[in-house]
Amino acid sequence: MSGQSPVEERLKDIKRRTRRKYTAEETLRIVLEGIKAESSIAELCRREGIHANQYYTWSKEFLEAGKQRLRGKTKREATSPEVDELRKENDPPSVRIVDR
Repeated sequence: MSGQSPVEERLKDIKRRTRRKYTAEETLRIVLEGIKAESSIAELCRREGIHANQYYTWSKEFLEAGKQRLRGKTKREATSPEVDELRKENDPPSVRIVDR
């Protein structure tokens, strides 16, 4: 048994289910703000409503991804317009054969 009352367990469950999800853009913004060091990490975390451990986890992931990219170990995904344009460039012009 957890030692918590049913009310405490229910509140914990509600908090877990309603936990805020951060988009990649929000995460990046927060990490970059921390790197700029215009304010302390503790202040940034309070303002954003995250735990300092979460910030440091995101920061580590961000820096690791950057290192991998600089080493050339990751491939950039092509966007659809890029793929379409490359296909047009590489496809031979269609030749129409007319019977006479």
